[in-house]
Amino acid sequence: MTRIVVVDNHGQFTHLEHRALRDMGVESEVVDNETPPAEVDADGIVLSGGPDMDRRGESPAYLDMDVPVLGICLGMQIIAKELGGSVGAGEYGGYADVTVDVLDEDDPLVGSLAPETRVWASHADEVKEVPEGFTVTGQSDVCGVESMSDTDRDLYGVQWHPEVSHTEEGQEVFENFLALCE
Repeated sequence: MTRIVVVDNHGQFTHLEHRALRDMGVESEVVDNETPPAEVDADGIVLSGGPDMDRRGESPAYLDMDVPVLGICLGMQIIAKELGGSVGAGEYGGYADVTVDVLDEDDPLVGSLAPETRVWASHADEVKEVPEGFTVTGQSDVCGVESMSDTDRDLYGVQWHPEVSHTEEGQEVFENFLALCE
């Protein structure tokens, strides 16, 4: 059975990410972000959202585990910052219902959502520039990087929260990620 570990960056929806995976029949566990990756056995990693880049713990070290990684909100920002991209304050601010234009229908994480999808996202902080090797796979009228992928390294990120009911096709994002981990 495929095992996906959710790394808890102290976000308010982390438990919903875990539940979404469990409801799909995935063996899943939540670990605190201070847990060293060497103590984790997983076929895939979800870096959860959270309130503060300064509380990211060991999250950056999970990028070297040689398994697919999905960063959600802060998790995506951690990926971007650690690998040479940039993160900054969003112009829009807090949570909102947003239409994301999916830019690459062949992307293994979000391509199946093309041409657009409605999502629930926070834009207090956001990726301003993706790291080398990444492609912007989704954008909106409030954020230039709503999703990104580096398929060569199996690293993916979404600014939005696929685990909440306000995101129309959130379950499909988790199903696509599971396919990458199997």
